Amino acid sequence: MDYQAHLASPPGLSFLPGAATGANMQLIKGDRGGMLSMSDDSVMMKQVQATHAPDGREVDVAPLLHLVEDILNRATLQVEPPLLAGQAHAEMEEKNHQISYSIVLDALSYVIDRISCEIAYKALGGADAHGTTITILETLTSFQWDAKLVMTLAAFALHYGEFWLLAQIYSSNQLAKSMAILKQLPTILEHSGPLKPRFDALNKLIKAILEVTRSVVKFKELPPSYISQDVPALSAAMAHVPAAVYWTVRAIVACANQITLLTTMGHEYALTTTESWELSTLEHKLTNIHEHMRKELATCHQHIDEKRSLEEYKMLVDMFEMIHIDNMKVLKSLIYSKDDMQPLVDGSTKRRVSIEVLRRKNVLLLILDLNISNDELAILEQIYNESRLHATRLDSQYEVVWVPLVDPSIQWTDAMQTKFDSLQSTMPWYTVQHPSLIRKAVVKFVREQWHFRNKPILVVLDPQGKVVSPNAIHMMWIWGSNAFPFTSRREEDLWNTEAWKLELLVDGIDPMILNWIKEGKYIFLYGGDDVEWVRKFTNSARAVASAARIPLEMVYVGKSSKREAIRRVLATITVEKLSYFWQDLTMIWFFWTRLESMLFSKIQLGKIDDHDPMMQEIKKLLSYDKEGGWAVLSNGSNIISNGHGNTVLTTLIEYDLWKEHIPVKGFDLSFDEHHKKIHGVTYPCCRFEFPNTAGRIPESMRCPECHRTMEKYTTFLCCHDVGNPHEPSLF
Repeated sequence: MDYQAHLASPPGLSFLPGAATGANMQLIKGDRGGMLSMSDDSVMMKQVQATHAPDGREVDVAPLLHLVEDILNRATLQVEPPLLAGQAHAEMEEKNHQISYSIVLDALSYVIDRISCEIAYKALGGADAHGTTITILETLTSFQWDAKLVMTLAAFALHYGEFWLLAQIYSSNQLAKSMAILKQLPTILEHSGPLKPRFDALNKLIKAILEVTRSVVKFKELPPSYISQDVPALSAAMAHVPAAVYWTVRAIVACANQITLLTTMGHEYALTTTESWELSTLEHKLTNIHEHMRKELATCHQHIDEKRSLEEYKMLVDMFEMIHIDNMKVLKSLIYSKDDMQPLVDGSTKRRVSIEVLRRKNVLLLILDLNISNDELAILEQIYNESRLHATRLDSQYEVVWVPLVDPSIQWTDAMQTKFDSLQSTMPWYTVQHPSLIRKAVVKFVREQWHFRNKPILVVLDPQGKVVSPNAIHMMWIWGSNAFPFTSRREEDLWNTEAWKLELLVDGIDPMILNWIKEGKYIFLYGGDDVEWVRKFTNSARAVASAARIPLEMVYVGKSSKREAIRRVLATITVEKLSYFWQDLTMIWFFWTRLESMLFSKIQLGKIDDHDPMMQEIKKLLSYDKEGGWAVLSNGSNIISNGHGNTVLTTLIEYDLWKEHIPVKGFDLSFDEHHKKIHGVTYPCCRFEFPNTAGRIPESMRCPECHRTMEKYTTFLCCHDVGNPHEPSLF
């Protein structure tokens, strides 16, 4: 691009035409460096502070700064003509600003004109920059620091913009051409090449001036209701504002001096090394000031955000204690409070929809981060789709909404976006359009009030927005859609209908086992990751069943973790045909998730240590899973025995010691009595592990074996499962 054409829009300035004398040149040049060494001079800052005597008036300088920025940007940057498509919008914005401009300029135009003349006169007369700066600050003594700076910048922009407006139109407008000749503009533009370093230096300095000015105004605009001078970050920043204003005004004066020399002496005047050093030094100083203020401003904004989030958090807490006509106010406060966009995505159509689609419906908020497993998604989707088959039933009408909860302090990345898009595309229910819609206060509320710890939770809201269950995920795993409307009362009612039967452990997982139950067969559910124990157990069980002439089926259900170990056991069972097993590892995961959910359901209801035989057996089974192999024996649906792997295997091996009781007591009682006898001697320890992500962790628990209060430890555990390092497990 031809540099002369480029100059038709960028930098430069002409205040008044005239001639610079050699004496004036020396005055202007003589100031180079002298005042620049006073950045930390306390005497100078006392002089600056002495000019400041505000009368209490408050000036909204934002509209004026907006206007000045537009002038300076268009004069220092190549600005293309606006596109026709955006012209209407630009005109509308301009109309909106007109009123604000008029109000501010009516009050300040006289002072701005006075400063403009002062700068031009001082520059033409060769006054030192420091003296000119102090004179300007004295003229503005009754204004606040932000107003002083913006008004000085406006005075600078007044003639700066006039000069470059003529530069842009003088070739097509006769009046502009005559004015340009008067200001020697054509001659300057014809010799633009040698002047390029001067314009480049001015461009950089003007950019630094604007950055510092914006920062000073931003500090003044900080809401006093959220931050006060008592806050160290703000008090420290405000202490630096006078120096920042001084050096910015000083830089404006330097720009005026340079342009005055150019317009008065013509194109033959070249930028000296000393003058170039002054501009670059001022630019460097203002850049450092801006960077320092930027950091302080960021600290202030962090303080404000924290106070606002705390205020919003308290409002959320209060809102959930109120009674509402419908659920709209609650849902908007959690997801998106404004009406300017559609915050949800319909899982069936993948289209954006309004939050109104949830009005007066039972809403299940599926709260989870981006790390949900395929197993969890697959089972949830299966349960959800089954409920849709009965959508006309009154007791099945609910909507699920995925609320993606991401730590707001973590930088959002392309990888996270890809993962979010992938998850969102697979979900058949409603999802929040993007995690950024979930505000910081909502994240805090969900973590502290609903105990979210990175494991999925399902918060249930009734049609009025009331929380009827703080986490129905356990109900969903145990009873599926039969738990509707997923209230705590419904949870208690469902537990009242349950008993320690085999159906409780396998319902909804494998119809094959349900058929065995109907046929009255003996069934061994067993698990563990010790291949040798599995081999001994299955062979011993088969031998006892043959000797006792009972129909026996065995099902291997793995462990709650260690998938690679489970795969090795499954391979052995397959090759040696040891028993029946679930080929789909998702079924194994679901078995243990349901079992663990039974424990958490009782914890949530506050009944973990009730004298409930069924719950004691569930706790035993979960504990045995941590100690090795285990087995549950049932006759049809009736569970005969639930024991640790060692005690059950010993009972089977010692069949000859108790088989004589079978004719009188029957197989079931004979097996159970001998097992209890062995169990009473070995008394294996019980152990439960609750990760921090489990959410509601009980303060204490009683041992299901001896009923004493268990000791509580903090454990650091590192279990390396090479095949699946992120496999889900509640324990």
